Amino acid sequence: MKKVAVLGCGRIGSAIAADLSKNYSVTVIDINKSSLEKLSSQNIKTITADFTDKNKLKEILSGDIDLVVSAVPSSLGFETVKNIISLKKNLVDISFFNEDAFLLDELAKQNDVTAVVDCGVAPGLSNIILGYHNARMKVEKFECFVGGLPFVKDYPFEYKAPFSPADVIEEYTRPARIVENGRTVIKQALSEPELIDFQNAGLLEAFNTDGLRSLLKTMKIPFMKEKTLRYPGHIDKIKILREAGFFSNDEIEFNGFKIKPIDFTSKILFPLWQLKPGDREFTVLKILIEGIEKGKTKIYNYYLYDEFDEETQTTSMARTTGYTCSAVADLILNNKFGRKGIIPPEFVGENEKCFNDIVQYLKQRNISIK
Repeated sequence: MKKVAVLGCGRIGSAIAADLSKNYSVTVIDINKSSLEKLSSQNIKTITADFTDKNKLKEILSGDIDLVVSAVPSSLGFETVKNIISLKKNLVDISFFNEDAFLLDELAKQNDVTAVVDCGVAPGLSNIILGYHNARMKVEKFECFVGGLPFVKDYPFEYKAPFSPADVIEEYTRPARIVENGRTVIKQALSEPELIDFQNAGLLEAFNTDGLRSLLKTMKIPFMKEKTLRYPGHIDKIKILREAGFFSNDEIEFNGFKIKPIDFTSKILFPLWQLKPGDREFTVLKILIEGIEKGKTKIYNYYLYDEFDEETQTTSMARTTGYTCSAVADLILNNKFGRKGIIPPEFVGENEKCFNDIVQYLKQRNISIK
């Protein structure tokens, strides 16, 4: 039986570990012992360790580990992926780090490593779908709308973070790169709001975020944008905090102490945004791909709607992100995909067999892409 190591035991890392443990020997590594204890009833090995320690990571991954899944916070992502590649291990990463992953491309090729990055729902599944069609038609327009939201709209933000709240704040502050007329254009995060009525989810508010990532380098498409979804009214509340300086990293003096406003704000917001056990939520993904196929104008619309799994108590964001990751891991482990270097998900989607296998893998887990 092939062996997989999962770094990180958050909601998504745990979902990936549980999913892969059905067919592989899985070991989960995390510094938080209490998080690991939640997996003790499952057929999963656990190691309490700090994987940012290079020597400790080398010790853990030495030997017959066939693949590593990096489900670490974004702040640790780049160095973790670099260290895994240096140890000559194939990997799939969902940390969504800010650094340019292609800086590690040569290192991955030198070490004969397949390193799939950004392999979640969006970026991730959205890239896989675009990659499939881009290899078969001249795509002229790509639009992606994605969001994870709670069913219960708690005042005032009507939002819960299904992943790291720190990464959510990053979405609200980092400038959004979109493509217009073949040129990359910088827009302010939260800009160009629009209201869209979604099946099952209802009326939601979409705004620009910096989610195109690798597509800005790998795709020559004249028009591309990615927008995040929230309940109507959320943008204005966040803009007030942002414009008033609550997300600033510049230190200010308060009662003789120097503090960063972002640290104070995070301390206040994180408890409000934290999903509690059993909190029901849903994920929405809508994709539009338009272009010329076999000499004719063709438009493809994809729609995914997924809810919290009551039986396994798994969030929809953990399902849609985690199972996309484990689907690609499954391809690599079964030698169905072996391209070397830094691999954004669109490269995986180019392969028709891989694309169909991923769609089928998700369907078997009741995640339907219409």
